[in-house]
Amino acid sequence: MWCWSTPIRGTGPTARCGTGRTPRCAASTGGPPRGTERAGRRYGHPLGDGEVHLGHRRLSVIDLSGTGAQPMVSGGLALTYNGELYNAPELRAQLEAAGVRFRGTSDTEVLLESWRRWGTGCLPRLRGMFAFAVFDERTGELVLARDQLGIKPLFLLRRGTGLMFASELKALAAVAGGSLEVDHAALVASLLYYWVPDSRCAFREAEKLPPGSWLRCRPDGRVERGRFWSLRDVAAEGRERARSGELPDVAALVEESSRRHLLSDVPVATFLSGGLDSSYLTALAARHRPGISAYTIGFRAEDARFEAMPDDLRHARQVAERFGVDLHEIEIAPDVLDLLPRMTYHLDEPIGDPAAINTFLICSAAREAGVKVMLSGMGADELFAGYRKHLANLLALRYQRVPRPVRRGLSRAVDRLPVATSRRGYRSVRFAKRFLSFADLPEETAFRRSYTMYDRDELLALVDPDLAGAVDDVLAEHADVYQDNDLDDFVNRMCLGDARMFLPGLNLAYTDRSSMAASTEVRVPYVDVEVVEAAFAVPGDRKIAGRQGKAVLKEAATSVLPREIVYRPKGLFSAPLRAWMSRDLAPLVREVVHDGVLVRSGFLRRDALARLVAEDAAGQRDFSKHLWHVLTLEYWYRGATSGSGQDSPLTA
Repeated sequence: MWCWSTPIRGTGPTARCGTGRTPRCAASTGGPPRGTERAGRRYGHPLGDGEVHLGHRRLSVIDLSGTGAQPMVSGGLALTYNGELYNAPELRAQLEAAGVRFRGTSDTEVLLESWRRWGTGCLPRLRGMFAFAVFDERTGELVLARDQLGIKPLFLLRRGTGLMFASELKALAAVAGGSLEVDHAALVASLLYYWVPDSRCAFREAEKLPPGSWLRCRPDGRVERGRFWSLRDVAAEGRERARSGELPDVAALVEESSRRHLLSDVPVATFLSGGLDSSYLTALAARHRPGISAYTIGFRAEDARFEAMPDDLRHARQVAERFGVDLHEIEIAPDVLDLLPRMTYHLDEPIGDPAAINTFLICSAAREAGVKVMLSGMGADELFAGYRKHLANLLALRYQRVPRPVRRGLSRAVDRLPVATSRRGYRSVRFAKRFLSFADLPEETAFRRSYTMYDRDELLALVDPDLAGAVDDVLAEHADVYQDNDLDDFVNRMCLGDARMFLPGLNLAYTDRSSMAASTEVRVPYVDVEVVEAAFAVPGDRKIAGRQGKAVLKEAATSVLPREIVYRPKGLFSAPLRAWMSRDLAPLVREVVHDGVLVRSGFLRRDALARLVAEDAAGQRDFSKHLWHVLTLEYWYRGATSGSGQDSPLTA
């Protein structure tokens, strides 16, 4: 989504400080920078020796009239809010019963009146996705809040007694006038994960408000923080429910969440990859909105063959035909040289998942067709153990019981196999090499290695030696977060780790930023508070049964979908990276490796990068994802340091 902080120097597209005094609070939230039907609105209010400024650009979805405009000011409260409340009708009814009179039908007004009545006590009542700020003109207090799972972003920056916040990091960087310093530990983390975890921020002074929390800024600059929802607590409560034998009705909860997520005054469509998660949501949505549109993505035939990618389009067409869905197919052609810097800009931080491009292109096509809202199957894999890594980590426990000499012989044999030739890739070999890279390791380390980019020694060899401490800090943080629970269920420990790290740090982040760059809103029905609470009440052996991941979700979906869709092999919402790297992007890779800004600055080591390229080109290892992320990091770093006077990332 797009937003812009109110500029301290009086420049930029939103309100400026009319008195020349430093604002105590300055920010905006709202819609994306292009394609919006309403210009940005501004709000200003004096506060002591400074001023409060709020700004907003709106992507109108519910109540398209002026009564839903933001910042919304009423009765001494000013609200700027990004998101949707799917239980707004129920909250409205409660408030009306208490005597509240509404001017319009927007959920923004429902949120404002909920805050007026319950304050921070309203937060646990909210079912939806949100990041908002509410300013009380009488007390001079500003409160920020972010939804339970971190679906919507909220960045903040404190300077002196002032506070700035925004829905995009680039807004804070612009307000700071290029004075923000890159956080090199965050870049180390991004190399490990291929994204910046939600606990860190790419700029030193900025931070992300944690999911399920609020922050109160008082007129004198004092800050108070609180938490209204905790995934750790939800998982612990789910464990007790599971022990009691109480299994939630997953099918009913997913259907109800899907129905609620259709709440809109504008057209709604779905992502449809042909896999279980998107097919299930599309089928449920079609029940309530017959003829709903869906969007799917494909690749050039030669790229798909080289990557050994499954034919997801065939399954998407089958689902669309069965449920009367209007399917739109989009092919990704390799204009990635144009898309890469564009996506790096929109993503705010270095995120190396090419699925962001898929999301942007799908949302752009939908927006051109007049669709503002999309439903996505995001979150089902994390919550119901649907990734290959979940099954692989379970299999690793069995593998460790195989005699060590046999394991060593198998590892040597697989290591000699190529992952690709000049004409095609070998997916099964890639999977085997990946599995053997972590199968002998302890639980937390194995889980980390099953989805991150490097082990400790590889990461140390890649970055400047002075960053060795940052490498150890990043690895220790992963261990701390993963082990911060008392669950006795291995599968649910992995799901909890994913829901706390992988989901908000990567998947929700790129989904929100890519879609808002295309002026669309993506909703995630599986990442609904009640669905999440139910997911952690499902025992691990009901999530992975035999070799079937997401077993309980598949069981629920069989009442709606044909079995060949429910039980088909898992597809990939990704891109043919090996094909791109070996063909279209090869010259750019050479340039970045030999003469990129990160190499010249000393942050990345040229010899280590050259080894990655050589081994990938020889077909012995698959480093396409690693090299793609190096490209995204290079473009991000160029933008972050251009004009800032930072000659080296290590001088800050």
